[in-house]
Amino acid sequence: MVTLHTNHGDIIVQLHQQQAPMTVKNFLTYCREGFYNNTLFHRVIKGFMIQGGGFTLEMQQKQPQHAAITNEADNGLLNQRGSLAMARTNDPHSATSQFFMNSSDNDFLNFKQPTPQGWGYCVFGQITSGLEVLDHISQVKTGNHPSGHQDVPLEAVLLTHITLAE
Repeated sequence: MVTLHTNHGDIIVQLHQQQAPMTVKNFLTYCREGFYNNTLFHRVIKGFMIQGGGFTLEMQQKQPQHAAITNEADNGLLNQRGSLAMARTNDPHSATSQFFMNSSDNDFLNFKQPTPQGWGYCVFGQITSGLEVLDHISQVKTGNHPSGHQDVPLEAVLLTHITLAE
C-alpha cells in the first residue's frame, strides 16, 4: 500500500506486485528516492485520467533516474476507474517515472496483443481509498501551458509526497 498525499487530499493505492513485479519495483524505487515529492499532476482530462510523476512546480520535466521498464500490460489487470497505470511514449516499453490514475473505465488502454499498437498501458495498482479525491482533481479547470503542454491544471495540483506501508 502507498498513500499519495496531494493538496486535494490523500489517495491510498494497493499495489499489484504479483501481477506487475517490475513495474511495482520501479514505482517503489522512485517513491523511496523521493522523486515524486513536490511534483505536479500536470495533465488532467475530465472523464479520462490524471497524470503525474514527472514535472516540477515550474512545469519543468524531471529527468528519470532509471532506465525504461518492460511493459507488463499483459498481466490481466484492466484500465478501470481507480486503477493506477504507467504512462509511456509511443514505444510500448518506454515507461519510466510517470503514471496516471484512470477516472473512468478506459478499455482502449488495455493490452490486446504484443504489437506497438496493441500493448496498452500497464496497470499496477488500485485505489482503495480516496476515489473522491481522484474525482475532485478530475474536475479542475485546465488549459494550455506556454511550454506547449495541453490539459494542464490552471491551479497547481500537487503531489507533496508518497508514504509507503511496508
